[in-house]
Amino acid sequence: MYSLSLVQDATRRALADGALQPIETRSIVVDSDGVRFVLRTVSSLVRKDKDKDKDKDKEKARHVAAPRDPLGDYDRSLFVCELAPAHYVLLNKFQLLAGHVLLVTRGFERQERLLAVEDFAALVTCLGEVDGLAFYNGGVEAGASQRHKHLQLVPLPLACESPDDVPMERLLDSGSRLPFRHAFARLAPQATAPELHALYRELLHRCGIAAVATEEGEVQSAPYNLLVRRGWMLVVPRSRACFESIAVNGLGFAGSLFLRSQEELDRVRAIGPMQVLRGVAMPLEVPRDA
Repeated sequence: MYSLSLVQDATRRALADGALQPIETRSIVVDSDGVRFVLRTVSSLVRKDKDKDKDKDKEKARHVAAPRDPLGDYDRSLFVCELAPAHYVLLNKFQLLAGHVLLVTRGFERQERLLAVEDFAALVTCLGEVDGLAFYNGGVEAGASQRHKHLQLVPLPLACESPDDVPMERLLDSGSRLPFRHAFARLAPQATAPELHALYRELLHRCGIAAVATEEGEVQSAPYNLLVRRGWMLVVPRSRACFESIAVNGLGFAGSLFLRSQEELDRVRAIGPMQVLRGVAMPLEVPRDA
């Protein structure tokens, strides 16, 4: 069963044998449109890129026809625990945040598959043990970098430099409308997995994202990010993966952006983090009587 102590034990082991490669960052807080965004400048993402290149070279050398699945054929040192009935938990190999884990489906499913009740059962288990933020990058255009279906969970707060556990909650708690298309809902205390799944489907519908039936199950009609905390759920449809060179995943809509260089940091500070999010989300719908 998932617990914070299991994550900590796995982290110590994976650091000791080099399987876990945390990415060094420095953080600043920037006020933008009523949110105190956390901006992290990444100093060692080149290590992640080199690792990907090594994997590609290995595949070529072995003449592997199918792409490698790092979440299915994973480094055993990154394993945390089984998560019944349908998932297991892995450490995120290239951690930006300590305790960042992946909730991976035991059998291979595409990342574009819609989440099922079992996925929310995994979330309920983990959020019951750790006060964290779960997120799902639904497709490449939503920031997904792996083909194998997985949710992600990070402990809170997102940064010790920020006064907010989740920076975007300043707007969400005030009832203010985010400046891009989204759907938000509060969660009932002790909400069950079926209840969360039903709410998720409702939020997708409100955002205009439909279920498309295929031979392998229901897939999404458009990319999106899902964020879930114990008390709320947020869905944000996506238009693209990057704003200029700046990649944005689900954590961006929590108010936390990760940047690869000083140049990207300067660019975000100049235009404002909220403008970055608007650039990768969908525009607000214009009222019909406007």
